[in-house]
Amino acid sequence: MSWIHRRPEYVVAVIFVTAMFMNILDTTIVNVALPVIAHQFGVQATDAEWVVLGYLMSLAVWIPASGWMGDRFGTKRTFLAALGMFTVASALCGLATGLHSLVAFRVLQGVGGGMMAPVGTAMLFRAFPPDRRANAARVLIIPTVVAPALGPVLGGFIVDTLSWHWVFLVNVPVGLAAFAFGAYSLKEHREPRAGRFDFPGFLLAGSGLSMLLYALSSGPVVGWSTPSVAIAGVLGLVAAVTFVWNELRVKEPMLKLRLLKDRLFRNTNIASAFGSASFVGLLFLMPIYLQSARHESAFASGLTTFPEALGVLVSSQLVGRLYPRVGPRRLIAFGLFFVSVSVTLVALVGLQSSLWVLRALMFTTGASIAFLFISQQAATFARISSADTGHASAIFNAQRQLAAALGVALMATVLSISLGRSGAHAPGLEQQLPAFRIAFLVDAGVALVGVIAALAIRDEDALSTMRRGSASAPSGEAAQVMH
Repeated sequence: MSWIHRRPEYVVAVIFVTAMFMNILDTTIVNVALPVIAHQFGVQATDAEWVVLGYLMSLAVWIPASGWMGDRFGTKRTFLAALGMFTVASALCGLATGLHSLVAFRVLQGVGGGMMAPVGTAMLFRAFPPDRRANAARVLIIPTVVAPALGPVLGGFIVDTLSWHWVFLVNVPVGLAAFAFGAYSLKEHREPRAGRFDFPGFLLAGSGLSMLLYALSSGPVVGWSTPSVAIAGVLGLVAAVTFVWNELRVKEPMLKLRLLKDRLFRNTNIASAFGSASFVGLLFLMPIYLQSARHESAFASGLTTFPEALGVLVSSQLVGRLYPRVGPRRLIAFGLFFVSVSVTLVALVGLQSSLWVLRALMFTTGASIAFLFISQQAATFARISSADTGHASAIFNAQRQLAAALGVALMATVLSISLGRSGAHAPGLEQQLPAFRIAFLVDAGVALVGVIAALAIRDEDALSTMRRGSASAPSGEAAQVMH
C-alpha cells in the first residue's frame, strides 16, 4: 500500500470514481424501478416520479453550497460526510415501507450526492497538476459516461431477478468500502480564507435551481401550462436572476460567478453545456424510440444504448494522447461535429434496419463525445487558482446538471409535440418514426451549436495543461494550481 503515499492523486481518483459511479448509476437505475415501486405502493406513476424529483431538487440545493463547505470544513471531511450520508440514505431507501418515506430518504440522499460531485471534482483537479489534467479527465470519463449507459441494463436485471429494494441497497457495501478507504488514505485540504457563508445566495441558488429542475422535469410530462410547472418555472427564473445580481455585488459570494470572466473557463462551460444537453437528450430519446416505436424489450434497449459507453472508453485513450499536441479547441469542435453527424444518421435509419446499425451509431456517438469530455475536463480549470477550484467545480457541476435537464426537457417537448401532430396514440413505427426523426434532428442541431461555441476556445489559454505549455514555467493562476 506504499503507493498511497507515493501517488496521492491516484488515491483521490480511485475514491472519486467509486463514489461518483455509485452516485450517477443510482440515478439511472431508479428510473427503471419506478413502475414497480408505483405498483407495490399502490400509487400513480406521476406520484412515483417524486422519487426522482425529490432527489434532483435536493441535489440542486446543495451543489452551489458545496464549494464553500469544502473550503471551510476541509475537502476530505466534507466529501466523506457526503459519501456517508449518501450511503446511509441508500440503506434507508432500500428499507422504505411507503412512498412518503422513500421520497424523504431520497431527499437525504440528494444532500450527499449534491456535495459529493463538486467537492470530489475539486479534490481531483487539485491533486493532478495542469500538465496531467488529461489523465484526470480519462478517470472522470468512467463514472460520467459508463454509469448512465450501464444503469438501464443493471436496473432491469436487479428489478427482474431481485427486487426494487436492491436498486438502493447495492450502494451500501460499495459506499462503506469507499468511505473506509477514504478515511484512511485521503489528505485534508482547507482554504485559509473561505469567507463567511452567503446565506442569501444559498437560498436563492437552492430555490432557483431546484424549481427550474422541477419545471424542466415535469413540464414535458404534465404540460408546460400546468399551474405548478408554470409557477415553478417563473419563480425559478426570478430567483436565478436575483441570485446572479446578489453574487456579483457581495464581497464573499456563494458562487464566484466572476470566474466566468475568464475566457477559457467561460467558453469551455458553454461548449460543455451544449454537448451535455445533446448527449443526455440522446440517451433519453433512444430507449423510448426502441421500446415505444420499435417495441423492443427493456433489456434489448439497454444493450443497444450501451455501445456509446464502449465508444467513449476506446476513444478516450486516443484523445488523451492527442490533447497535449492538438489542444482543446479543435478536439471539442471535431467531437461535437461528429456527434451531430452520428445523431443525424440515427434519425435517418430505415424501418428494416438491424439493431446493430443503431448500436454502431451509438458507438460512434460515444467515440465522438469523448473528444468533448476529455478536452473540456482537462482544459476548464487551467487558469483557475487552487483557492477558487472549489467554487469553479460547483459552477461546473451546476451547469452540467442544468444542461442535462434542459436537454431532456427539450427532447421530450419536441417529441410530444411531434407525436401530437402525427397522432399521439399511433401504435406502430410507421406512424411514430417521423416524430422521433424530428426529435433526433433537433438533438443533432444542439450538438452543432456546441461546435460554434467550441470555436471560441483559445488553445493558448490552456497551455499549462498541454505538454508544450508544461515545459515552460506556468504563470499566474496556473502556477498556484500546481502548488
